[in-house]
Amino acid sequence: MLLNSEPISEDFGYLFLRLTAGGTMLWQHGWPKLMHFSERMDSFADPFGLGSAISLVLIILAEVLCAALVVLGLWTRLAVIPLIIGMAVIAFMVKGDASFGEKELALVYLFAFVALLFTGSGRFAVDRISFK
Repeated sequence: MLLNSEPISEDFGYLFLRLTAGGTMLWQHGWPKLMHFSERMDSFADPFGLGSAISLVLIILAEVLCAALVVLGLWTRLAVIPLIIGMAVIAFMVKGDASFGEKELALVYLFAFVALLFTGSGRFAVDRISFK
């Protein structure tokens, strides 16, 4: 008897979504911000008036730490929340008056992370490893 009757293709879909959304967020967005922190800390967008450096630290935490957790499938539903907030802020506040094309990437990430919030990490995730 199968313990998990969901098709394995579904779990491969969740794995692919986690690896692509989380991996590209980490590698293409979070890592460059982290590596060039000192260059960006005085001029980074500050939509809430917290200060450029604090805003940069918050988005780096989301785009590096939370994205890495998503890739691993560790606390996925919790890890996508800062990413969802960050992408919503970028799409609707930072780039709110911009054309759709300029905010499209933030929206694509936003929708991918919302999907992971609803679906979870799937079978192929660190959370699901059992050492029985």
